[in-house]
Amino acid sequence: MPQTRTQRVVLYVEDSAFDMALVEQLIARRADLKLLKAIDAYSGIKIAKEERPDVIVMDIKLPDITGFEALKILSNDPATANIPVMAVSCDAYPNQIEKELKPGFFTYMTKPFRLDEFMHMLDLSLQYAASVKKPPTALQDH
Repeated sequence: MPQTRTQRVVLYVEDSAFDMALVEQLIARRADLKLLKAIDAYSGIKIAKEERPDVIVMDIKLPDITGFEALKILSNDPATANIPVMAVSCDAYPNQIEKELKPGFFTYMTKPFRLDEFMHMLDLSLQYAASVKKPPTALQDH
């Protein structure tokens, strides 16, 4: 399916083939979404800088650097600083969730996640992304 102007772009940074396939199936059900994939943080950062997705869904435990470190890199780059990042992790303890939201993740979900909850949180993240992204116009430069 060719990308249309109405498609929103979601980048999923995940090293688990099972979790990647699950999210890929969920996103495929939505004609308004396009999925970009990365299996490690550095690949995800590169894709984020090149493609500027609307939302990033990032696993916390990745093979190269953690999701925390990747978020810091993304947050310090003006090109990616405003992209909401959803953290996903197997850690489900309340103090862990608070710790993971503190560094600037937009939201946090524990794995395995409920599919309806995941899509709801993704929609909230997309709504937020639309509210902070203001497309440049010729009038803004004058």
